[in-house]
Amino acid sequence: MKGAYTNPRFFLAMTFMLAMAAALVQAQGTRVGFYARTCPRAESIVRSTVQSHFRSNPNIAPGLLRMHFHDCFVQGCDASILIDGPNTEKTAPPNRLLRGYEVIDDAKTQLEATCPGVVSCADILTLAARDSVFLTRGINWAVPTGRRDGRVSLASDTTILPGFRESIDSQKQKFAAFGLNTQDLVALVGGHTIGTSACQLFSYRLYNFTNGGPDPTVNSAFVPQLQALCPQNGDGSRRIDLDTGSGNRFDTSFFANLRNGRGILESDQKLWTDPSTRTFVQRFLGERGSRPLNFNVEFARSMVKMSNIGVKTGTNGEIRRICSAIN
Repeated sequence: MKGAYTNPRFFLAMTFMLAMAAALVQAQGTRVGFYARTCPRAESIVRSTVQSHFRSNPNIAPGLLRMHFHDCFVQGCDASILIDGPNTEKTAPPNRLLRGYEVIDDAKTQLEATCPGVVSCADILTLAARDSVFLTRGINWAVPTGRRDGRVSLASDTTILPGFRESIDSQKQKFAAFGLNTQDLVALVGGHTIGTSACQLFSYRLYNFTNGGPDPTVNSAFVPQLQALCPQNGDGSRRIDLDTGSGNRFDTSFFANLRNGRGILESDQKLWTDPSTRTFVQRFLGERGSRPLNFNVEFARSMVKMSNIGVKTGTNGEIRRICSAIN
């Protein structure tokens, strides 16, 4: 990790990211260094908390990244996904398998002891998602802060989240509704380079998908491996890496797996089978004949865009003292 801070390319990327972040968020009211005076240790407290939990359970990294995504697409990035109670976002099917809530609670407890009533749960979650990428050997980037927390959390609102069988056209429409383009879509789905999926979300692709056989977009040599991990009528809760061979490292191997027919989720594999998204997969892989894109840098750029969806700032929202409860 230390080497990243002394790498000239890192500083170049960071300079670019800072300038880009400032331009993106000027109108939204968030800014880099929002807590510099009111709670100067805010970001370091969040990072050290994520690091501590990550050391004992690396699975919290992809969990926090997914949680941030699922939060932003429902009611905006306002930490509504953290609220406990019947029929809240947390109880909805797309969110039942998320993990990492205890990390946010831990960070919030420490921040309330240091700077009571200052740092929002929404900002903690946004920072924790960034730190999760960095801890899995991805890029570090400047996170604009200044969000406030929402008070509305409804399970019924989660239908807007893209599903694991979603078509590319539908995915693009859902992303476009929040100002995210096709490149943002491919970059953000690339976050599946870390983390796992339950067998129940993709095993249907392995048995009786078409004409009694598996999904033809799955590499035929890969099918037996997946069937061994997720046997028909087996344990649907068993989890396997979304990025075969590199599930704990933030890198481009996820895209290489898509190219090779080794995407786990049907919606992921469609990034390769659909020409409009395949172009970006090829660019992230730096394939010959394509204009290369740096996945880490573009992922960070897309994360900054996403993290400003529907943010509440100024007098909007609140600063929850307990992230799981409305004040």
